[in-house]
Amino acid sequence: MKSGRIGRVVQLLTTLQAGKNYSAGDLSKIFGKSRRTIFRDLKELEAIGLPFRYDQKAGGYTVDPEFFLPPIDLNLQEALSLLLLVHKARNNIQLPFKNSGLLAGLKIENNLPVKIRQYCDTALKNVSTRPSPQAPANHLDRIFSQLQKALVTKHVVQMKYNSLFEGRIVDVELCPCHLLYNHRAWYVLGLSSMHRGVRTFKLNRIKELNLLDKCFVDEGRFDLYEYLGRAWAMIPEGRIYNIKLRFLPKVAENVTEVQWHSTQKVTRESDGSAIMEFRVDGLNEISWWILGYGDQVQVLAPEALRKKIVETTTNMISINQ
Repeated sequence: MKSGRIGRVVQLLTTLQAGKNYSAGDLSKIFGKSRRTIFRDLKELEAIGLPFRYDQKAGGYTVDPEFFLPPIDLNLQEALSLLLLVHKARNNIQLPFKNSGLLAGLKIENNLPVKIRQYCDTALKNVSTRPSPQAPANHLDRIFSQLQKALVTKHVVQMKYNSLFEGRIVDVELCPCHLLYNHRAWYVLGLSSMHRGVRTFKLNRIKELNLLDKCFVDEGRFDLYEYLGRAWAMIPEGRIYNIKLRFLPKVAENVTEVQWHSTQKVTRESDGSAIMEFRVDGLNEISWWILGYGDQVQVLAPEALRKKIVETTTNMISINQ
C-alpha cells in the first residue's frame, strides 16, 4: 500500500473510532475522495481484522467501542487547525465548559513535537478573530450540564422560564430531546407540558432548573431538521411562503455570496441587482433579516410580507420622528 493511502486508512480508522456513525457519503466529503475509494479503504480495514461495522439503523459505519487505537501524532495542518480553534476561534462560539476545553487543547499542544509547536506559535501570532455578539450566559455550564444529564437519562425537568411571549416567568415541565446552538445562543428543544408539543427554550432565560424523579419514554422519533423544516431560522409557523426579493447593486454581491437557506435561488440582473427566492415556513423571522438591509432590498412577493415590512418601517418612522 502506498504511504499516502496508509495515512488515509489510519485517518479513516481514527474517524470511525470517534464513536459516531458515518455513511460512505460522509466519509467521501471528509477525506475529499470518491465513494469508490472509501469502499476500497474500508476493505483494507476489513482485511487486517479491525472491528468496524455498518449500522443499518443509523445508516453508517462505526468501530466497536471496545476497540482502542492509541492516538497518532498530528501533522502540521491538523495541529494548526486544532490550535486555531483552541486559541483564536473558541470565543466566537458560546461553548459550555470553555475552560475545560482550553485545558484539553493545552494538553494536546504540550505533547506536539517541538518544531510543530514552535511553527504553530509563530503562525498564530498573526491570526485574530473578532468575537461575535453573544447572549449572556452566566449559568451556562450548570444549565447545560443538567440538561445534558436529563437527555442521557431520559429524566423530565422542571424549569422556571422567563417567557418573552407570556411576559412573565412560567413553570414548565419539559421532556428534553435536543440541544441546539444557533444565532449566538444555546437552546433546548423538548416536549413542553405547557404547550403540549415540542417547543424551543433559550438556555439563558432559564431561571431555575431541576431534574424530576420521573422519566419519559424516548421513541427516537424526534428529528431536528424535520422539526425545523423550512423555517428561516428555528421557529416554524406552519405555512410555506414563496419569497421573492430584489437586492440593489450596492449589496447584491455581498448578500448572494452567502447560502442563507436551503431553498435559495439567485438570479443576477443586468443592472447589477439580484433576485433571491426562497420557500420559507413563516414570515416573522425572515422579515427581521430583510429589515437589516434597509433601503437596499425590495419585497416582490408575497403581498403579505410586503405589507408586514411596510407596517414595521412605518412604525419605525413614527417612533423616530
